Amino acid sequence: MNDSSAAPSALNRSYFASNGGLPAQTDLMTGRAVFTEAYAVIPKGVMSDIVTSSLPHWRETRTWIIARPLSGFTETFSHYILEVSANGGSDRPEPETGAEAVVFVVQGRIELTIGSDAHLLTEGGYAYIPAGQEWKLHNRSDAPARLHWIRKLYEPVDGIDAPEAFVTSDAAVTPQAMADTEGRWATSRFIDPDDLRHDMAVNIVTFQPGGLIPFEETHVMEHGLYVLEGKAVYKLNRDWVEVEAGDYMWLRAFCPQACYAGGPGPFRYLLYKDINRHARLRGVGGFGR
Repeated sequence: MNDSSAAPSALNRSYFASNGGLPAQTDLMTGRAVFTEAYAVIPKGVMSDIVTSSLPHWRETRTWIIARPLSGFTETFSHYILEVSANGGSDRPEPETGAEAVVFVVQGRIELTIGSDAHLLTEGGYAYIPAGQEWKLHNRSDAPARLHWIRKLYEPVDGIDAPEAFVTSDAAVTPQAMADTEGRWATSRFIDPDDLRHDMAVNIVTFQPGGLIPFEETHVMEHGLYVLEGKAVYKLNRDWVEVEAGDYMWLRAFCPQACYAGGPGPFRYLLYKDINRHARLRGVGGFGR
């Protein structure tokens, strides 16, 4: 069995993991959750026991579904947080033909079997699973495991091979600093962004205290941003919002965005975006097919 925890690490990394629960009856109801025409913010306090889902063919597992395709909002992906208890998991995890996936572990350990190859993923473990690939996921330990599962229908391109499965870890990937930022803004890229086999990227973005996105990014890519560590203020459309570890930001295409990380420690988030494909003119199943 391959062990993702064997990868070297030059940085101290932490990953927020939701434990569920319910607020006390004495707590104030007012919070930071918001859903607008351009973005949503789902704070960590919203991810309580009462909003979990159960999934077919998954045992001893509960799920927070924090993004799913919605007409007129984001339409390319879904984002789950799974809590897999001891002896939990699935031999039939993916119900949709053509769905690709990224799995990222934030707490505990899982056994991920892709085809006939078994991998042990611990905190920071990352796997890409291509469409049509058989896979299984189990928790063989005595403690719960918590992980992110991001799903997208793969868009094949004539003349371009489909990507292969791979397993790595956050610790094994060197963050690449953005130009002219003195290292305050960096991205850990798990795939080459110029590899046209891939139609989605799930990266980790890191801002050191004082780092910022110095302009309002406005682009065709949809985003899901789960805060793994730290806190910041984020510009979403017309609003500045405070976010911290455990919060989730969900952005439709062309939603303006910017960021300022005030510290005191690093601000890191897991980022989804759709890449490397034409804009469909006929909706799902377009391009004359």
